[in-house]
Amino acid sequence: MIQAFKNLLGIGPKVNMDELVANGAIIIDVRSRGEYAGGHVKGSINIPLDQLSGDLKKVKSKDQAIITCCASGMRSGSAKSFLKGQGYTNVHNGGSWMNLRKYSK
Repeated sequence: MIQAFKNLLGIGPKVNMDELVANGAIIIDVRSRGEYAGGHVKGSINIPLDQLSGDLKKVKSKDQAIITCCASGMRSGSAKSFLKGQGYTNVHNGGSWMNLRKYSK
């Protein structure tokens, strides 16, 4: 049960976000359009969680590194699980968008 909760939140072995971004990872912010408009990581893509299934054309390859983010890490964890279920192989939960601001392009 605990492992299932950790998987949902994307908690696990630490990944090097610096390396992922340097190698072309895209950041998908799954907050609402209004939340995104209030502040976001420059260069990130806004696909609200409830629209993720219909808007995956913005991701070019299922092997491309993807970092999901939101306000706290809960929605981005759900987005990570969803994307993994759709066959995306290199998805990471970045947690709060505030933690990823340093990656603004």
